[in-house]
Amino acid sequence: MPEAVCDIGLIGLAVMGQNLVLNMNDHGFKVAVFNRTVSKVDDFIANEAKGTRVVGAHSIEELAGMLKRPRRIMLMVKAGDTVDQMIDQILPHLEAGDIIIDGGNSLYTDSNRRTKTLADKGILFIGTGVSGGEEGARRGPSIMPGGNPKAWPHVKPIFQAIAAKVEDGTPCCDWVGEDGAGHFVKMVHNGIEYGDMQLICEAYDLLHRGLGLTADELHEVFAEWNKGELDSYLIEISRDIFAKKDEDGEPLVDKILDTAGQKGTGKWTVISALDTGQPVTLIGESVFARCLSALKEERVAASLVLKGPKAVVKIADRAKFIEDVRRALFCSKIISYAQGYMLLRAAATENKWNLNMGGIALMWRGGCIIRSQFLGKIKDAFKKNPKLENLLLNKYFSKLINKYHPSWRKAVISGIKIGVPTPAFSTALAFFDGYRSNRLPANLLQAQRDYFGAHTYERVDQPRGQFFHTNWTGHGGRVSSTTYTV
Repeated sequence: MPEAVCDIGLIGLAVMGQNLVLNMNDHGFKVAVFNRTVSKVDDFIANEAKGTRVVGAHSIEELAGMLKRPRRIMLMVKAGDTVDQMIDQILPHLEAGDIIIDGGNSLYTDSNRRTKTLADKGILFIGTGVSGGEEGARRGPSIMPGGNPKAWPHVKPIFQAIAAKVEDGTPCCDWVGEDGAGHFVKMVHNGIEYGDMQLICEAYDLLHRGLGLTADELHEVFAEWNKGELDSYLIEISRDIFAKKDEDGEPLVDKILDTAGQKGTGKWTVISALDTGQPVTLIGESVFARCLSALKEERVAASLVLKGPKAVVKIADRAKFIEDVRRALFCSKIISYAQGYMLLRAAATENKWNLNMGGIALMWRGGCIIRSQFLGKIKDAFKKNPKLENLLLNKYFSKLINKYHPSWRKAVISGIKIGVPTPAFSTALAFFDGYRSNRLPANLLQAQRDYFGAHTYERVDQPRGQFFHTNWTGHGGRVSSTTYTV
């Protein structure tokens, strides 16, 4: 029987799993590892983990025997059925009070279910988002744990030690909430990531096709942008991508096929937004933009049939155009995060989660893919007003967006004029104009619904909550529909 000396066990030695193990080892934790393909355990111990305190197990039973009580086992396996199958294999080797941690990109409703079913068996479950990719996992990721709160004190020292730290040393990891709250926050993070990436791509497209900037010139522009308000990991890596040359000395970015992949978390965010009735339009357009990019052969065929304006235009003041695009990117980014936080607030209400909005911004401030200077401003906004209804109502963000929106409009208009699509820029602007409108044309929409379906309407000259029906044709009856959704 192996000696129970390990602080935590980890199952799943793909890139993220391996790097988390090495990170834990660096911080003084003794880690036991297992992988379904057992040969990978020996390979890891002999290579990447050589010279560390990491120990390999050749069965789940052996792994469980190596762990101090309460046992802590972290799964870094593919989301979905694989997680449930692995949990079923682990359970016979655990006892009441032991902890299972799912560190993959699981759907939050699965984490809701697992928290409850495992609690019934006396096992504590944590579903945690881990963001930062390979480098983040190795040097300090953003970690977003939720699930059974009884488990948190037992994993807190490990998670906060290995997490990224902000300037004052605060870890980018704290308890998010019960059940699937951690994975929900990670899902929204990934949705915002989709939005950020699409916005950057639209800025690139406007400058490349619209202004004719070369990859080297784009490298210079993005390097400059990264010194100011747009300072972020994604702007930084975009800067570096533009500078990368292929073997023949040509820009590598120009040789990459324009079809984007996706793993589903962006889609989950959009579905959740629809389920909660939140207009998270920018992430939706970002998902659809990836879907459109995947229609490569169809687009190539269409380009021979469908005509538009000439893409490159002569712009007298190139610096002004670049600044308009930068401001459009920044304004759209504000909208993206405002919408993401609207979804977080709605989910917290629906699931009775007590989400710390400023704390979430702090968790995203370092280590993760969307880390940026910008998130510090979001944290400040919620620190000043924890009940802030919308980021657009915060003084810092409202002042900037009020100042920058003329440039935003010019960038979108330029895209329309030259036939360069800006779906995320455009939908963000449409949301901004809709949100700031004290009257929208939904009065006509409600009249239409009442006309054909007797769905009733409210009146501006009567208190909210009173509903009316009109016999629009003179032939209808007096009975109205029994269902009404605001």
